[in-house]
Formats: sequence, C-alpha cells, structure tokens
Amino acid sequence: MRTLIKNIKELVQVETGQPKLRAMGKEMAQMETIKDAYLLVEDGKIKDFGPMRGWSGCADREVDATGRLVFPTFCDSHTHIVYANSREHEFVDKIRGLSYEEIAKRGGGILNSAKATAAASEDELYDMAWRRLEDVLRMGTGAIEIKSGYGLSTESELKLLRVIRRLKEKSPMTIKSNFLGAHGIPMEYRGHQEDYVDLVINEMIPKVAAEGLADFIDVFCDQGFFTVADTERILEAGIRYGMRPKIHANEMAVSGGVQVGVKYGAISVDHLEQMGDAEIECLKGSDTMPTVLPGCAFFLNLPLSPARKMIDSGLPVAMASDYNPGTSPSGNMQLVLSMACIRYRLTPEEALNATTLNTAYAMGVSNEVGTIAVGKKANFLVTKPMPSYEYMPYAYGENKVERVFLNGVEV
Repeated sequence: MRTLIKNIKELVQVETGQPKLRAMGKEMAQMETIKDAYLLVEDGKIKDFGPMRGWSGCADREVDATGRLVFPTFCDSHTHIVYANSREHEFVDKIRGLSYEEIAKRGGGILNSAKATAAASEDELYDMAWRRLEDVLRMGTGAIEIKSGYGLSTESELKLLRVIRRLKEKSPMTIKSNFLGAHGIPMEYRGHQEDYVDLVINEMIPKVAAEGLADFIDVFCDQGFFTVADTERILEAGIRYGMRPKIHANEMAVSGGVQVGVKYGAISVDHLEQMGDAEIECLKGSDTMPTVLPGCAFFLNLPLSPARKMIDSGLPVAMASDYNPGTSPSGNMQLVLSMACIRYRLTPEEALNATTLNTAYAMGVSNEVGTIAVGKKANFLVTKPMPSYEYMPYAYGENKVERVFLNGVEV
C-alpha cells in the first residue's frame, strides 16, 4: 500500500542525510523543511519525500494537503496516564496555599491516587487510560512513555503495568512502559522507608521482569522522597533485570538525582526545576537526556528549569507533558511546544526538536520516530491550514491538528 501526501505547503523537520539520534546545543536550532512538498508512505514506513515538482510516481491513495503543513508526530517521553481518579480538590488546596510536599505528607498526592488505583479493576483502569490515549493522539502525539507508580504495592504495580501492556497491544501508537514502584513512600513505611525499598527490590522488580512488563525503571529521587542511596540500590537491581534507568530528579531540591542518573547510564533525567552548574557539567559528555516538564512547573508554580542555559552549554533538551492527575493534568504536547517558546525562550526550531526528536531519544526510539526520514515509521500529522510552522507554538489555544497518521495509516 502506497500513500501519497501531496501539495504539502511545508514539510517540517525532514532529515535528508543520516538521521540523528538527538539534537544537542546549537543543533537544536537547526531544522530542515521543504516547501511545496510530497511525502510517500509504503508499508507503514516513510518511503520518499521531496519537492512536489520532483514527484513522478504512482500511489494507491492520495491525500491533498494544499495549504497545510506536515510535521512528525509529537513524542511524549514522560506520562503517568494510567490512574483511577482526578485530584481537583488538591488543586483547590494549592490555590489556598498548601504546597505539594504538605499535601503529600498528609496522605494526599501520589498516595491519594494509589488508594484509588488499588480499588479500581484492571478493566476500569484500561478504559480510562484508553480514553486519555485517544485524546492525546487527536492532538498529535504518536509515541508515548507510560509509567506505573500509582500502585505502591506489588499487586497494584503489576496491575498498572499489565494495563500498559494492553495499551501497547491495541494502540497504533509507539508505547514504552516504565516501572516506577519508587514513586512515593506508603504511609505504613514512613520512618523506615528502607523496608519499602527492600520490597521494590526483592519482590516487585523480579515479578515485573518475570512478566516482561517494563522497558525502563524509574525512581523519584528528590527531597521528601527517595534518597540517592535508595535510588542506587533500586537502579542496580533494575539493571540486573534488563531495565534501563530513568530518573525523576530535582523537582523540589538539588537532590543528587542528576548525578546518580548519569552514573547509572539513565536514558533521561526528568523535571530539573532545580539545577546548578554542577548538574549541567555532570550532564556534558553523557548519553543522558535532560527532560523538562513545563506543565508541572506551570501547574505548581515551580521555578523554571534553565533550559536556555542547558542548550547554550551544548546540552540536548527534551520537553514532555508529565500528564498525571496531581501536578500536570494535561497531555497536550502542542501546549508543551508553546510553553517551551513562551516560558523557556526556546526558538520554534529548538522547541520542535525538544518535543519530537529529543523526546524520542528519551524513550529510546529516535531511530524509529521523531523526524521525517526515509525508513522511519510513517508517524506524522497534517495541520489545519496555517501560514507557517512558527504558527504551531504561537497559537497556543487551539488544536491545530487536522489528521494524524501512525504507521502510515490515518487514525
């Protein structure tokens, strides 16, 4: 099956040479486009593209994109979309002045979601998560990483990861699963959290691995959560079972999470609202992707991660949604793209690299998705009529996506 997208006003983020795995520093401002272009899809992959005047072949199906732009679909490398309840009452608590840490200490936050998750069936969790996947797909997300972490018991964590496996099996999206048993400390382990760490290491990880449920292992290494020592123990155990590390780090404080992530070869360190020069230096020369979560900083009124400084220092930067019920209840990557420009002062080109190629790298799939390149999955979106690619981050209040194609098929 050959599908031709023709008369494209501008084909955005193409790679005509050897595709890159990530964009770093000044590379993030570089983005190739083709005006008045075509895109040819065959057997779910990108077969060819170029100026429309150069097209002379045939196709089984043609899609006219006159006046419209074509982008690679967004990659969202940090979400928690399998959960049982919203937490708008905590939203009101925050408005009234309670901090995230204060809400967590009294059993709210992650523990609130864990309680609801334990009470929900696997089918109920699946149905809710499927609706969220459908919503973000309509806004242009084609690849997504989904974490567990609202279980905090062996039974509930396995339930969440089985839901993610079902989503992988049904959805055309590229999905990666992340075991985040060390997301919070259950109330019964407060004061002796090393016993909960033991549970994660000795019981949860072996069972997760036995069912092949996780691509990554993650830890919330931050003030009030898991220490560097806790994190090292958990990562070492996960690595032994073939799970690559990721880290929640430096949301609340400079926690040492960046350094421990780099030490253990984490594919990404995420949040990074609190960053110093030592953290930036540590990331230089590493294979770890610094990942900023603008929605969380916006929702909690946190300091902004120094994304501009990281890029100017030669680092890559990714930006993901952190879609979750407590601190970022939105998976709209178009909004993340806009916030990257408006709040973090990235150029549109840098922001697009941060939400596609670099987030694909943070999921370990930048060889498959994230740009328009021959041989990659045909995951792309067709916009509504728009004047230029800069309009995508500029017009932050509307859904600018008209059609989405995953694996070459319109969804």
